[in-house]
Amino acid sequence: MTETDPQHLAERYIAQWTEPDAARRRAAIESLWAADGTHVLQPPAEIREIAADLGFDHPTLRAEGHDAIETRVTRGYQRFVAKGELTFRPRADAVRLDGVVRFGWDTVAVGSGEVVGGGLELLVLDPDGRIRTDYMFPGA
Repeated sequence: MTETDPQHLAERYIAQWTEPDAARRRAAIESLWAADGTHVLQPPAEIREIAADLGFDHPTLRAEGHDAIETRVTRGYQRFVAKGELTFRPRADAVRLDGVVRFGWDTVAVGSGEVVGGGLELLVLDPDGRIRTDYMFPGA
């Protein structure tokens, strides 16, 4: 397996979510992700509660492949970063165990620098060091 510095990977991963240029964002996705990579999101508590009321025990949201991941990342950028009020940054806690990288990230208010949220990522890498599966846990 390709050696990948976990903190550098965390920084590149977060950078794709904050990249304003669509072409550079797509290039970042193609360099980070396996062609058949999957982003798996644990939805916020309110969505999990609605799903549980409907009989779904373990709801997850998925984006598979570069095009779907690009849509997900672009919408995340538009919703959280493009307005200039929030940004994301990786925490300095990235670690790698075999083909898995774990790190936390913060959502930061641009004006004050205050941390207003965040989460946890578990990235399963393919033999080339690209993301095969990304498990995102907002709020962690």
